[in-house]
Amino acid sequence: MFGIVRPCRHRLGDQLTGQWMAHLCGLCLSLRGDHGQFARIVTNYDGLLISVLTEAQAEMDSGMRRTAGPCPLRGMRTASVAQGEGARLAAAVSLVLASAKVRDHVADGDGLLARRPLALAARRVATGWGAAGARSGSAVGFDTAVLVDAVDRQVGIEALAGPGTPILAVTEPTETATAAAFAHTAILAGRPGNAEPLAEAGRLFGRLAHLLDAVEDQAADAAAGAWNPLTATGTSLAEARRLADDAVHGVRLALREAEFSDAKLVHLLLVHELRRSVDRAFGTVPTCASHQPGPYGQPHQHGHGHGHGHGHGHGHGQGQGQGYGQGPGPYGAPQNPYGGQNPYAGGIRTAAAGECPAVVAVAVAVTSAGWGRPAPQPRGRRGFWAGCGMFWLLCCTCKLCCAKEYEGPWSRKKREGCCRDCDCDCGDCCPCDGC
Repeated sequence: MFGIVRPCRHRLGDQLTGQWMAHLCGLCLSLRGDHGQFARIVTNYDGLLISVLTEAQAEMDSGMRRTAGPCPLRGMRTASVAQGEGARLAAAVSLVLASAKVRDHVADGDGLLARRPLALAARRVATGWGAAGARSGSAVGFDTAVLVDAVDRQVGIEALAGPGTPILAVTEPTETATAAAFAHTAILAGRPGNAEPLAEAGRLFGRLAHLLDAVEDQAADAAAGAWNPLTATGTSLAEARRLADDAVHGVRLALREAEFSDAKLVHLLLVHELRRSVDRAFGTVPTCASHQPGPYGQPHQHGHGHGHGHGHGHGHGQGQGQGYGQGPGPYGAPQNPYGGQNPYAGGIRTAAAGECPAVVAVAVAVTSAGWGRPAPQPRGRRGFWAGCGMFWLLCCTCKLCCAKEYEGPWSRKKREGCCRDCDCDCGDCCPCDGC
C-alpha cells in the first residue's frame, strides 16, 4: 500500500517537496475528516497522485489549499494542505482498494485472519471502507463500481492464467481501474478534453504498478509458494522490463497531450520517478555521483540527515549506501540517520530523560528484527490487525523513511526507506522540456 512513486526530496527541491507533502497530508486529512481516524491507515503514495493531477489541471486560484493545524506526524507544525474534490477522490479510491485488499487477505486466511472472530471483524472493516469509498466517490461524481468490478475480475483472471497467458491479460483489471480514476481528475478540474490522454496515462500506470509489484515479489512468492503473475504466465524478466519501459514512455507521451496549469510536479512524479521505480525494481538504479566509493571501497559518508513523516512516513536522510537505499553502509551496519551512533545497535536501549519507557521498549522490539544485521528470509504474511500495529510501530520509529531496509508490515517483504539514500545528482535540474 506504500506505492511505487517514492520521490526523494533532494530531487524534488524545497518547492516541489512542499507541494508533494501538501497532497500527502491532504489525502490523510481527507480520510480522517470524512471517515474517522482509523481510515487514515489507507493513506498511500500512489493514491495522492489523483490529488496531484486534479490540482495541476485546476486554475491557479481555485482554492484547493488550506492551512492545517499542528500535527504530530509533521513535528507539530502547521502546513498548507490540499483540499477539495481531488483529495476526496483520492480518499475514495484509496478506501475502495484497501477494502478489496483486506477482503483478499480474509479470503486467503492470512496470518491472524485465519481465526474466524478476527476474520469477521476484518470483513466488517472492509465492508465499511468499501461503502465509505463509494459514498465519497459519489459525492465527487465518480462511480467506484468500476474499481470493485476490476478487483472482482482480477480474481477470476488469475485463477485461469497459466503458461502462455499474455501478462497484459492479467494486468488489464488494474489498468482499467487506474484509467478511470485518472480520467475523472479532468472532470473535477474542469478540463474534459484531458480525460482521454489521462485515461491512457492511468492505464499505463496501472500496468506498470502491477508489473513492478510482480517483479519485486517474485522471489519471495516463489519461496512462499504464492501465486505470482510472472511465474504463472511464464513471462521473463526481460519481457517484463520491455513492457515496463514502454509503459513509462507511453505515460510521458500521454501527459504531453494533456493541458495543465502547472505540470512540474506531475511531470517529475509520473515521468522521472516512474523511470526510477522501474530501475529500482529491476536492480539497475544508477549510483549517485555523491555516493562514489571511498578509499575502502565503500561510499563516502555525508553528514547527517533530517526526517519528516506524515501518513506513511515520508522523509529523507542522506547517509551510507549505493543508489536508492541499496547496499550496506560502511563496515556493514547503517548509522543513525539523525547523526551519531545508532541508538538501537549493539545493546539494549534505555529510556532517556523525557522519553516514554513503553515507547522505547516497543522501538527496541521492532528494530531488533533486523536494523544493523543481515535481514532474515521473508516469513509468512502478517494478518490485517497485526500488520496495522506493525505499520504504526515502523512509522513511529522512523524506519519507514530512514531505514536502509525494513520488513513490510503486512507482507514481511523487504522494503527500503523512502529517502534513506539519495540516488540523484542533487545539483542538476531536469533537462527535459516537461518541467
